[in-house]
Amino acid sequence: MRTLHIEPFAEWIRELFQRTAAEAGIEMAWGGELRGGGLRDAAAEADVLVTATRRIGGDLIRDAGRLRLIQVQGRAPWAVDTRAAAAAGIPVSVLPHRGAIAVAEQSIALMLGLYRKLVPGHRGTRNADYRPLGVEPVRTTERRIAFNWLGYDDIRQLHGRVLGLVGLGGIGLEVARRARAFDMEVAYHKRSPLPRRHEQMAGVRYLPLPELLAASDIVSLHAPHTEHTGHIIDAEALRLMKSDAILVNTARGGLVDEAALLDALRTGQIAGAGLDVFLDEPLPRDNPLIGAPNVLFSPHVGGGTGGGQVGMARDVVANLVAVRDGDEVRGLVAAGTASP
Repeated sequence: MRTLHIEPFAEWIRELFQRTAAEAGIEMAWGGELRGGGLRDAAAEADVLVTATRRIGGDLIRDAGRLRLIQVQGRAPWAVDTRAAAAAGIPVSVLPHRGAIAVAEQSIALMLGLYRKLVPGHRGTRNADYRPLGVEPVRTTERRIAFNWLGYDDIRQLHGRVLGLVGLGGIGLEVARRARAFDMEVAYHKRSPLPRRHEQMAGVRYLPLPELLAASDIVSLHAPHTEHTGHIIDAEALRLMKSDAILVNTARGGLVDEAALLDALRTGQIAGAGLDVFLDEPLPRDNPLIGAPNVLFSPHVGGGTGGGQVGMARDVVANLVAVRDGDEVRGLVAAGTASP
């Protein structure tokens, strides 16, 4: 059974998939660099096409006469023309990227932790910080309670807030998916904006970075650390943010100018920051951010238990084996749907 993977992955990811497939007795060819007729010719010889975000359109599907499955890794809603696949009788499987889901959950957790004051609330409850407020415990009933006994006046909801995503890859798409469940409005910025129809599929709208920073209640970073993105959040970017906005970073520490962030937190220029990643890891004991107000840390665990690329490769190859052996394929989607 011949598999053609058309995503232009980095070499180390290709090697991982190649090794995992070889161990299962699956032949996997790579078409990430192919275009036009070369891609169509290669697809015509494939039993399975695999992609992540690169589009498998109707023209490619119609020319691939021996296809038994189209496999999407991740949930890019534009990755496959599912109607064309259904018309050709080709099943489509979507396997969410476990690593992307794990990081997305960490991003949402940091947002909620800051908005709901989970760490101060835990500490204040544990340490009986209500006593200086003159509050005494009462025995509760259905109607008698001690609501908000620590007197917080800045507990907030994600509902209805504007979330600005800097970067919209697999992780950003998973964050957007979860944000919509909170009825948040999702904007994004990336170097190459999506076509409008793809924005509609993902439920997001593009904004230039300055506009996104100014409009967002929460700015969440999901870009790689490159020469173009180093310190993308600097003093100027922080000045554009709302005074009650928070910054969340589960991407790479180098995206943020930590000195500028410290100053913004100390002066109240922004309301808070949730950080899973740092310029130096583990976070040094003398890092000034440790003493900053309204900052929530986690020890770079965003992808923890998610499986990452290893888990994704195993999931994909397990489906390829199922196709080869005539077993049940996971993640099948109905015709015309973007993703489950």
